[in-house]
Amino acid sequence: MILNGAVIRFKTRARLELNNHARFLFGKQVMRAEEATSPARRAYYALQQAYIGGEAERPAALLRAREMIGAHLGTVDGEAQCGWAALLGLSAEETALEALKLARRMIRAEEAPPGGN
Repeated sequence: MILNGAVIRFKTRARLELNNHARFLFGKQVMRAEEATSPARRAYYALQQAYIGGEAERPAALLRAREMIGAHLGTVDGEAQCGWAALLGLSAEETALEALKLARRMIRAEEAPPGGN
């Protein structure tokens, strides 16, 4: 788990209660840099860095994520363009978690077999 930029490892089952706003991702939601191998994965990784980064680094990371998403938006058309435009729209600090969720859906669509379900 990453909580406000800190990596937390649980050795036993635990119940965690957060009493104030915190930015966190659980293990399977965290992507390593070497896993960012496709456009949607690179977008997810960039948004992840902006979401879990420290206060000082978050604005620059968010700007880099938005620039990368915007650049890819110009290379696609049709339904894909709608998805990337929505991702760009959500890639603001207050909607970063929603952007991560959309990027995960885009990764699943990217990895789906052509014409398959």
